[in-house]
Amino acid sequence: GLVALAELPDKTMIANVVMGGRGRPLPVWVGATGAFAVHAALAVAAGRFLQLLPHRILGTIVAVAFGLGAVYLLFVPEKTELRKGEEEAAGEGEVLPETPPWRLAGGAFGVILVGEMGDLTQLLMVNLEARYKAPVSVFMGGFLALAAVAAIATFSGRALLRILPLSAIRRIGGVALLGFCAYSVSTLVG
Repeated sequence: GLVALAELPDKTMIANVVMGGRGRPLPVWVGATGAFAVHAALAVAAGRFLQLLPHRILGTIVAVAFGLGAVYLLFVPEKTELRKGEEEAAGEGEVLPETPPWRLAGGAFGVILVGEMGDLTQLLMVNLEARYKAPVSVFMGGFLALAAVAAIATFSGRALLRILPLSAIRRIGGVALLGFCAYSVSTLVG
């Protein structure tokens, strides 16, 4: 749930909305989901390495990362994310009716793979793995959350943004991350 909340107001969600709105959404979703699988696997691997750190240092890194994620969602204007997402998707150009599905999937895979590298949700999964030491659960939860958000964005993203403004989604995600930051800090001092 936390990964999905953090991904909803993200630039890659906007890129999926734009790419899915241009043409056939299924190949776009398949490509984006493939890229998210790579990101979830990299995040879990990085989280495993963080577990080698002493408990206090690891706890501090986790708390700071949650705090920075909260600040990012609460204070970076959504216009910035909209612009970045539209720029990422613009690299794919116009989708012509005869564009093969494999090309749409490959384009979406590339856009999301590059756009999501080192992104908030990837760092969040790194921290969740480092904190809970549950690689399969973190991978599956993170990957399924990203795949679900990609489906929402690709197939019905424009309608979602009319119902629930991006600013509200960002605030909800920021407050959730702030809560995890506070919890992480309390476990360090308690």
